[in-house]
Amino acid sequence: MVDTFFADNALWFTIPALLGTAVFALRLLLSVVGMTGVEVDIDVDHGDPGDAFTLLSFQSLAAFAMGFGWGGLGALRGTGLSFLTSVLIGVGAGVGMVYLLAMLLRSVQKLNASGTIGVDDAVGSEGTVYVGVPANGVGSGQVRVVVKGRERILNATTSGVELPRGARVRVMRAHEDNTVTVAGA
Repeated sequence: MVDTFFADNALWFTIPALLGTAVFALRLLLSVVGMTGVEVDIDVDHGDPGDAFTLLSFQSLAAFAMGFGWGGLGALRGTGLSFLTSVLIGVGAGVGMVYLLAMLLRSVQKLNASGTIGVDDAVGSEGTVYVGVPANGVGSGQVRVVVKGRERILNATTSGVELPRGARVRVMRAHEDNTVTVAGA
């Protein structure tokens, strides 16, 4: 078995296969555990730091080495092809692994959702006064409303009469300073 991995030209494929697999598995394990802050990326593109994949990242190089090594070793030992043909197959397998990794990470990144509920989403919602809202926009209070299935407490003003604690209100308008204008419901 040692001859399969280390004899003749197989060493050219075994070393990248073992190193690439070890690095790839370690990075995968660290990302599952939540230690992705340990970054050793060599980025050519200095784009958004939230990008999960760049062409020359440590992870893509590990994927290429893993694909090249195992693909080339399989071609050399499994089918008995020549060394040059095995190198070409290894390169193709390495490129295929990088492409597969890019597609998988892009798909995972599309699953990411913000979860942020904007104040604009509260317009039209009904709720109750949590902290009394002074009359005629003089000062502010707080209202409790359900927005997109989640209870939120928002700073509120009113252009009408004072709204005491527990009064039913409807959100009429949202403002840039994250306050809302309410009216009695």
